[in-house]
Amino acid sequence: MTGTTGTTGTPLRVALIGYGLAGSVFHAPLIAATEGLALDTIVTSNPERREQARAEFGDGVSFAATPEELWARADELDLIVIASPNKTHVPLATAALKAGLPVVVDKPLAGTAAEARELAALAEERGLLLSVFQNRRWDNDFLTLRKLLDEGELGDVWRFESRFERWRPQPKGGWRESGDPAEIGGLLYDLGSHVVDQALVLFGPAASVYAETDVRRPGAQTDDDTFIAITHTNGVRSHLYVSATTAQLGPRFRVLGSAAGYVKHGLDPQEADLREGKRPDTTAEWGAEPESLWGRVGSGESPLTGGGRPEPTLPGAYPAYYAAIAAALRDGAPNPVTAREAAAALDVLEAARRSATEGTAVSL
Repeated sequence: MTGTTGTTGTPLRVALIGYGLAGSVFHAPLIAATEGLALDTIVTSNPERREQARAEFGDGVSFAATPEELWARADELDLIVIASPNKTHVPLATAALKAGLPVVVDKPLAGTAAEARELAALAEERGLLLSVFQNRRWDNDFLTLRKLLDEGELGDVWRFESRFERWRPQPKGGWRESGDPAEIGGLLYDLGSHVVDQALVLFGPAASVYAETDVRRPGAQTDDDTFIAITHTNGVRSHLYVSATTAQLGPRFRVLGSAAGYVKHGLDPQEADLREGKRPDTTAEWGAEPESLWGRVGSGESPLTGGGRPEPTLPGAYPAYYAAIAAALRDGAPNPVTAREAAAALDVLEAARRSATEGTAVSL
């Protein structure tokens, strides 16, 4: 599926809606670093954010105060990227698709799986690309685990443990921590969107879901400590933890199979590097981590006491997402993350919320 794809050899013109954390740290730098894409317009009415963007991208980027200004010049653009608050994702994606423009939406695509499937159907009807920014499919540890699974190093996987834990004892506020359901805040839909997507990519569809969600911190309004258990249709069990209240962090991955296990601590470095102003097109060792952080593969002994062998961590590769988007628009290559994949993850998140409320497992 494609939309307007520009003249051959001419960069595709991208408009970015939103220049908060997602827009400024992830999307704008990655778009600007991708061959074949040009960051044309940023939608923000915030003067400080405009100055921040102008300082990094110069006079080549223009600004708009509202998304409606983009629809009025749809014939001048080739792609809309939506990095605004979660509650705006569905209306903005709908408007962009109706304006005839391909769309990338930051996760979560929608608040419900039904809304995600309605957007997917609209994009298919219009013959337009609709993709979801699930950047953590290109984390260094995830890429390394996929390699181990492809090579059969672990045998048959029985249990997958994934943790995205932080120690933030004081709420930061803002819409991400709002108790208003319309904001689609909380960790279940924020970090949970990542760990659930990764589990489904690795081990396939979910058969049942059990979850526990808690509001731990004084003054917090929405879940800040959440556990999700997925039983996949192939029998693999995924145990997923997302938390802002973890005083001692566990391993990012612990994967247990019939032949061996893989244990990996620490987070992929790409987000921290992007926050610090490093850019993939100017950093030679982008996504690489030191040998001291490599995970270990083995059986019968803890990796902390020398069990197993070090497994070199593959470099993380966030730029690969937008390179795939450019190829999809220009050459008809596959969509790197489809809306229907996002809907399947939302099925799990909705089941998790229901499970936590009812205190029982939910079948899908």
